Amino acid sequence: MTNRVLGSALVVVAALAFFAGAAPALAQEVVLIPSRVIYPGETIDLAVLKEVTLKPGRIVPPAVVFRAPEIEGKVAKRTLLPGRYIPAAALREAWLVEQGAPVQVMFVSGPLTISATAVTLQSGAAGDLVKVRNIDSGKVFTGIVMADGSIRVGAS
Repeated sequence: MTNRVLGSALVVVAALAFFAGAAPALAQEVVLIPSRVIYPGETIDLAVLKEVTLKPGRIVPPAVVFRAPEIEGKVAKRTLLPGRYIPAAALREAWLVEQGAPVQVMFVSGPLTISATAVTLQSGAAGDLVKVRNIDSGKVFTGIVMADGSIRVGAS
């Protein structure tokens, strides 16, 4: 008889814990997927995505992006199909500098600042290391793309 009372008490405790929020929530996750084909090089806008609620028990694979801040403004590296998850490896940041475009190059060391105009030999986003060619001397060197679209070089 004590086993029966103990078993009933455990059921009551489990039910109270569930309704009090101690158990995992049964909320369904909402993900963003393409509503049409998105081609390589196309900037992704939220207008081309649709929200889909996952079926209970389904989880999003770990290498997939599905939230608006992770997707909006990024550029597709490959074709994204409608109704499919968006792999993180299929997106990149938008280029701040394009290959062949003139760009301002800055060298800063304490109070010394040297600037020059160069031509980019590679496209790049903020933080990317790109090669540039000095217009005056023809020398090729590398620098880091800054958020304002300029290139920062260091002493080597």
